[in-house]
Amino acid sequence: MPRLKTVLDPQSPTLTATGLLFMRVMAALLLLFIHGLPKLLNWSGELQTIEDPFGLGAPLTLGLAVFAEVVCPLLLLLGIAARLACLPVLAVLLVALAVVHPDWTLEQGQFAWLLVVLYGGLALTGPGAYSVSGMFWRNRLA
Repeated sequence: MPRLKTVLDPQSPTLTATGLLFMRVMAALLLLFIHGLPKLLNWSGELQTIEDPFGLGAPLTLGLAVFAEVVCPLLLLLGIAARLACLPVLAVLLVALAVVHPDWTLEQGQFAWLLVVLYGGLALTGPGAYSVSGMFWRNRLA
């Protein structure tokens, strides 16, 4: 009966922490494997094709994209500075949607919008209890 009570409790700390862990891991892995690692592993090819909407130059633009799509998801995956790690990702996604691909329909941009929802939600909630930050603060407050 205690497990049923936990499942039915809308404010269950265990389920909230588990849900945030699931969201964090999936958001990080999706961005890392679909966008980040392909850019990093094909650096020279990406330099030839990357859009440079602000005229920063292809190397800097690609470097910023790789930071947002590789380093930040790894931080999020571990739950280290997770709220801050979401911000560069959100910036890259919103620039892609609003500046680089403004002609995309909702259907064409649905993956980017899904990531905006996930990373925006995690920027607001934080990583949850099952994270390096969560363990750190739990030990500091104990």
